[in-house]
Amino acid sequence: MPLGRWSSHGTHARTLWYDRPKYVFMEFCVEDSTDVHVLIEDHRIVFSCRNGDGVELYNEIEFYAKVNSKDSQDKRSGRSITCFVRKWKEKVAWPRLTKEDIKPVWLSVDFDNWRDWEGDEEVELAHVEHYAELLKKVSTKRPPPAMDDLDDDSDSADATSN
Repeated sequence: MPLGRWSSHGTHARTLWYDRPKYVFMEFCVEDSTDVHVLIEDHRIVFSCRNGDGVELYNEIEFYAKVNSKDSQDKRSGRSITCFVRKWKEKVAWPRLTKEDIKPVWLSVDFDNWRDWEGDEEVELAHVEHYAELLKKVSTKRPPPAMDDLDDDSDSADATSN
């Protein structure tokens, strides 16, 4: 058939993604993939492969924000291909993976790995302040009794006087 290589845009790999302060992670869920191609550019990722049945899959994602394509990697396992892409602006949360505010049916959030890390600093700070408060409370209690106030001496004194 004289069709171009990318004519069959019909089949997409199911894709999970999650956000981290420095990277965005995508997992293309394809078992027994072959002929895997991952192209990461500053504004998009193009993924293609064949699945175990030889069906060609193709995903193209225009990113929500610019990424550093030089510092991005992908690794393949028997079940999926995971890509992590370095954000151009670190510590800026991505509300979505795609530039357009339209969620493709094949794309979903990886809730197992999702953390709402935005505001982690505040949470951490709250922990620290809470801890400092506890320490203050502890230190304002009266000092521990001096050693000679303890009963041990009188016991031993009794023992010697007998």
